[in-house]
Amino acid sequence: MSGRDTRRSQSVGSALLPPATVAAIRGELAAVADDVVDQIIREVPPYEDAFSGPMGRTIRGAVQVALGGFLSLVSDRRGPDALAPRASAVDGAYQLGRGEVRSGRTTDALLSAYRIGARVSWQHLSAKAVEQGIDPATMASFAELVFAYIDELSAASVAGHRDESASEGRIRQRMSERLARHLLAGAPEATVLASAERAEWSPPTTLTVVIVPEYQAGTVLQTLRRGTLLTTDVPELDGAALMMVPDAHDRRRATLLRAVRDRDALVGPARPWLDVRASYDRALRARALGLSGDTELHLPRLVLTADPDALADLRSVVLAPLDELRPATAAKLRQTLRAWLLHQGRRDDMAAALFVHPQTVRYRMTQLRDLFGDRLDDPDSVLALTLALGVEEESG
Repeated sequence: MSGRDTRRSQSVGSALLPPATVAAIRGELAAVADDVVDQIIREVPPYEDAFSGPMGRTIRGAVQVALGGFLSLVSDRRGPDALAPRASAVDGAYQLGRGEVRSGRTTDALLSAYRIGARVSWQHLSAKAVEQGIDPATMASFAELVFAYIDELSAASVAGHRDESASEGRIRQRMSERLARHLLAGAPEATVLASAERAEWSPPTTLTVVIVPEYQAGTVLQTLRRGTLLTTDVPELDGAALMMVPDAHDRRRATLLRAVRDRDALVGPARPWLDVRASYDRALRARALGLSGDTELHLPRLVLTADPDALADLRSVVLAPLDELRPATAAKLRQTLRAWLLHQGRRDDMAAALFVHPQTVRYRMTQLRDLFGDRLDDPDSVLALTLALGVEEESG
């Protein structure tokens, strides 16, 4: 037995009340419960409408049960039956705490209600005890026990509030993850809307996918907009977490990018919320290419690698004039041709980019014109060459 329990046991022993006093106090319980509820309504705004109708009668009954449990504690009863009312009161307090979460009230409001209940109950109980002639020493022990008992009830309610909050948080997270899976799977709109309602999630205008390492998910989530969906249960994202950020489009995108700066994150494009799969697909492709950051900065690379087989065929066709050359020579001419396309034929700029003399550029371009002929003047051929050499430029 702890020191506190020993003191409480001693207090109970010295504060036991005679049956007549207990009976007199028990007759006041209904009035005490009414006064406690009335004072709570007046002094704690979140409870202003909570006690109307059947709920008010239920709470008044709970207050009477709690006070009845206390009276059983201080009466001259003995044996295990004496503990039953107190256990019932403590369990009721725990369930009250859970119910407060479902009603949307905080522990601050709950503890304020307990403080008022303690004050009002003591005013009534002490007055009746004095009226019954209880001596001062017993009154002191009686007071200590009253407030210790109410502390015990409030602690039970706080525990119930905490447990229910944690449970609701887990349930809400499961519902959010299910919603995210429906969105990724392209489920029917009715299914997605029903899932959003169960998750108590209000659909935004757009959603933007963010992929981050799983170990960073909690920290990043705290910096993102309220309503961000988080799931780590995506098979192709082993070791990474998927977030769907609401309404991070237009100017708000800059805010999102700042929030994930210095993180190993990938940010997809904003898309209408029901089409968020498109944002995910782009981020996933960027991840497969080893890219990071804002996918909008990698659009050329993403476009050029959208169909790898088609790109390989294009390169094979348009760069065929280089096939008969030695590999080293072909590589130099590819670099020169790419520089010519990027710098629009400006020889000095090409020389600077290639780290060669302008005369070297002139010599290589003569070779290229011999190999490609009129194709270097044909817009369609120039476009095909630009696409064919684009990936090499991006990865070089």
